[in-house]
Amino acid sequence: MMKKIMATKPIALLLLFGLTIFCQGCQKKPETYVSPSTTIRDNTPDCLIPRADGTTVYSNPYVSIDASNLSEGYIMASYLGDCPIVKLQLVGPDYMTYTYDLKGSEYEAFPLSAGNGVYSLNVYENLTGNQYVAVFSQELDVNISNPWGSFLYPNQYVKFDASSRVVSVAKSLVAEAHDDLEAIIMVYNYVVENITYDFDKAQNVQSGYIPDVDEILEKKTGICLDYAAIMASMLRSQRIPTKLEVGYAGNTYHAWISTYVEDQGWVNGIIQFDGQSWSLMDPTFAANTDEKELKNFIGEGDNYVTKYNY
Repeated sequence: MMKKIMATKPIALLLLFGLTIFCQGCQKKPETYVSPSTTIRDNTPDCLIPRADGTTVYSNPYVSIDASNLSEGYIMASYLGDCPIVKLQLVGPDYMTYTYDLKGSEYEAFPLSAGNGVYSLNVYENLTGNQYVAVFSQELDVNISNPWGSFLYPNQYVKFDASSRVVSVAKSLVAEAHDDLEAIIMVYNYVVENITYDFDKAQNVQSGYIPDVDEILEKKTGICLDYAAIMASMLRSQRIPTKLEVGYAGNTYHAWISTYVEDQGWVNGIIQFDGQSWSLMDPTFAANTDEKELKNFIGEGDNYVTKYNY
């Protein structure tokens, strides 16, 4: 049954929005791993498609929220007005505030990355400068039945589909992989060996920057968010749940990934495995930092503090 709700009267607010990521880092030797399996894993891409099914919809003249697939770990949102700058804020049960740009009337997927619980969703139109007015508000009681959904479906920061070049490249890269861990390392090695750090872009990146993974793959250069987005897109297309994590590496605002490994569970912020021990996986630093310096910085991972998962 379709549910609809009208937003309350707009309220003027002063808000600061945006995600600005600066990270910087000479080439690291490839990671190696020998799988105990003798069987080649299926490398057929599986690109999930977020849907706006229309069974549960909350809307007003400004915004439409399709909540038909909360159990899969995402919502679909579209903006129906004519304001050029619009922000969607999502606050989950972990009380972290996720802020996104909301553009156009086409539905776009946003992950419910804090898991089960009550989410507060608000949409704001820009008045002038940093002043915004609330045009939509809704609470969502979320019960996710697919625990991997938020980190398998594409979203605004990890944007890919079956036609994306990152998907076909990932398929080729992992063609000889025996298990997911071997596939992860193959993708990791490719990214750190083929993508260079773009210092100029890092100094000039604008708030609200969204990676274009195919463009980055073609240019072979990018910032930390780009490295993480490429790896996350490749691995998700191979049915490997992957978090794009944003937070702090030391005092630097940074992005990296975590993945779910069968028989290991979520390996939060540590991905490389030599058959005996784990070490933190950070594709940006791994591509641009001396190995000894990298390991000294990583240590036990205490230098890394995650704020957001996409």
